[in-house]
Amino acid sequence: MARSALSGSVYAGRRIALLTQHGKENIIGPVLDAALGCRVERVSGFDTDTLGTFTRDIPRAGNQREAARRKARIGMELSGLPLGLASEGAFGPDPMAGLFPWNVELLLFIDDERGIEVTGLAQHATRFAHLLTDDWDAAGEFARQAGFPEHHLVVRPQGEDDARIEKGITTWNALEAAFQRARGQAENSQVFLENDTRAYAHPTRRDVIRMAAVDLAARLNLPCPACSAPGFWVVERLAGLPCGDCGAPTREIRVEVDGCLKCGHRERRKRVGAEHADPGRCDYCNP
Repeated sequence: MARSALSGSVYAGRRIALLTQHGKENIIGPVLDAALGCRVERVSGFDTDTLGTFTRDIPRAGNQREAARRKARIGMELSGLPLGLASEGAFGPDPMAGLFPWNVELLLFIDDERGIEVTGLAQHATRFAHLLTDDWDAAGEFARQAGFPEHHLVVRPQGEDDARIEKGITTWNALEAAFQRARGQAENSQVFLENDTRAYAHPTRRDVIRMAAVDLAARLNLPCPACSAPGFWVVERLAGLPCGDCGAPTREIRVEVDGCLKCGHRERRKRVGAEHADPGRCDYCNP
């Protein structure tokens, strides 16, 4: 069965709490406001860095979804709103070959009135580089390759886990001054430089957060055919798409199953535009 989007969002005119101190309201708000007719409101009064930092000085407790849920709940409590939203990012190697830096962004939307949580996701190659050096020319070349100054940098002496951190470096003069200070502080004369991955300091990450907001908006605009709750989205994918040559079932996805987060209703959908699998993906034709 084909999906059917909402003709008018159930969140039109509603206020949604967003706890952030890194400017994410300017990324997420315009997307959700336009798609849902809601009003995303920044919630302040809590230092989100205490829940974990990318610079490793404060470790994140729990996984990405748990951290987002904690932020959303704090924002809802501070604002007194029944609708809350939080963003949480993760950086690491790409999932295909493990060769490139990769950014996964998760947006978690909580609706306490309906008792549901809806997640938006996006992932993309990113800038997440580091260098340990005692040479300013090498540091400068690294900075250019890291997208500086549009992408801010972090500097610390000695190594990647030294607690003496300078964040939010945005100009070449400030970078050189921080480099020289760190080199003077280090017993080994080495300086560790890396991308500052906070949202306001990292344009590439902001793009991925925006993509996650688009994904979340699309999910929230799809109602359950049985109970009309928002977020009727893929909960399972079933393999078995027939080979285009021999017709045998392959490990390619044949059917996607949409499910309701509230009542549990499910419906199957055949993959659009995918009647047969490439024989190169068939275990019989290409063992």
